[in-house]
Amino acid sequence: MNIDFSKYADGLVPTIVQDAETEKVLMLGFMNSDAFAITQQTGKATFYSRSRQKIWTKGETSGNFLYVKQILVDCDADTILLKVNPSGSVCHTGSDTCFNEKNEFQNFLFELEKIVKDRKEDPKENSYTCKLFFGGIDKIAKKLGEEAVELIIEAKNDETERFKAEAADLLYHFIVLLSAKNVTLAEVIETLKKRRK
Repeated sequence: MNIDFSKYADGLVPTIVQDAETEKVLMLGFMNSDAFAITQQTGKATFYSRSRQKIWTKGETSGNFLYVKQILVDCDADTILLKVNPSGSVCHTGSDTCFNEKNEFQNFLFELEKIVKDRKEDPKENSYTCKLFFGGIDKIAKKLGEEAVELIIEAKNDETERFKAEAADLLYHFIVLLSAKNVTLAEVIETLKKRRK
């Protein structure tokens, strides 16, 4: 990557840090060429501290590392964007972000997808989602079909709350089926976008 570290007198380039999943902006730091090289080598976000005048890896004392998933550079080659997976709170105050925001999904469906994936990878006793996964793809697909039929039936009635409940059931079981097939919501959305004319 051609980053212009010489553009600023101190050789420091602003670095925006964004959660790779929720897309929340987590913090702003500064990198010099050495910090950037360490970030590339270790996969952990590393910065140059202007107050301490030294290189530091975020999380080296707290354990809350920022694991880099993607590095982007702006069109002027003088600002870096790190897309990361944080392993804990980002701000030294204990907040999720340095802007005192909650690092949550803007779209609840993505949060639900994450919960479903967690149930798949780390089963919990008495979890309905885990029971679906245990039953295999046939059980999950059958349940999704049942929910689709129930939604169609409710669509013919005038009970809006019942219709919304059945729609929610359908969406939930759809996400479980996607997880069982190792397909993400983002991938399905991308497929829809390709169809847009």
